[in-house]
Amino acid sequence: MEKFNYLLPFAVNFVRYFLIAGLAFLVFYKIYKFSMRANKIQKHEATANHIWRDILFSLQTIGVFGCVSILIMASPLNNYTRLYSEIHAYSLWWIPLSIFLALILHDTYFYWMHRMAHHPKLFKHVHITHHKSTNPSPWTSYAFGLTEGILEALIIPIILVIIPMHPLSIFLFTIIAFSINVYGHLGYEIMPKWFRKTRLFKLVNTSVYHNLHHEKFNGNYGLYFRFWDRWMKTENPHYEQKYDLVQEKRFSKITPISISVEQPT
Repeated sequence: MEKFNYLLPFAVNFVRYFLIAGLAFLVFYKIYKFSMRANKIQKHEATANHIWRDILFSLQTIGVFGCVSILIMASPLNNYTRLYSEIHAYSLWWIPLSIFLALILHDTYFYWMHRMAHHPKLFKHVHITHHKSTNPSPWTSYAFGLTEGILEALIIPIILVIIPMHPLSIFLFTIIAFSINVYGHLGYEIMPKWFRKTRLFKLVNTSVYHNLHHEKFNGNYGLYFRFWDRWMKTENPHYEQKYDLVQEKRFSKITPISISVEQPT
C-alpha cells in the first residue's frame, strides 16, 4: 500500500473533525453568538483554555482512529471483517439499511462502554478527560484520553465483524455519527418547537440531553437514542423539564438565565 493510503485515514478524520466541529463553532460561537443566545443551554461560556485542551486531546483521538483504520485495511485483521468493495455485492438499499443498523449497534456499544467508564474505579483512568468539559462545545466531541479514544475507535471493527458494509457506507456512517456527536456537544439547542410533541422526542437524544450529562456527570449515557437509558432507568428524571425550560427560553424570547436541575438518584 502506498504511503498516501496510510496517511488517508488520518487526513479523513482530521478534515471531518475540523470541518464539522469547526463549522458548528463558527456559526454558534462566533457569527450568530448574540442572535442565538436564547438557544444556549448553559449560561456561561467555555473558556479558551478549555477549547484548546479539547482540540489537543481530539488530535490524539484522530491519531488513534487513524491507526485503527490502518489495522483494519492493511493487516490480516481485514480477513475477519465483512467489508466488501464491490458495491453491487449487495442491493443498493443495503447501503442506507447498513448505516441504520450500524447506528443502532454503535448506540448499544456506546451506552454500555460509557456507563462502564463512569464506574468509580474506572472513571479517573478512562473518562475524566472528556468530563473536564462540564460545559461542552463542538470541539469536545473527540476530546478523549488515550484509553477512551481506543475504546471509541473499536466500534468500527466491531461493526465490520457483524454487519457487511461498503466503504461508502462506512464513510457516510462516520459523517452522520460525528455530526450527531457535535450536535450533542453543541451547547445550544436547535430542535424546532414542534419536535417536542412527536414520537421522535421519546426516541432520540437532543443537545440538552447530552449537555445535562456533562453538567451532572451521571445519567443520560446514550449517544443517539434514549431507549437504553429508559430501559435501564439511567435517564436523568429532570431531562424533559430542562428541555422544556430551554425551549421556553428560546421561543418566548426570555432573557437567557442559568438553568439548573437536580442529579438523578
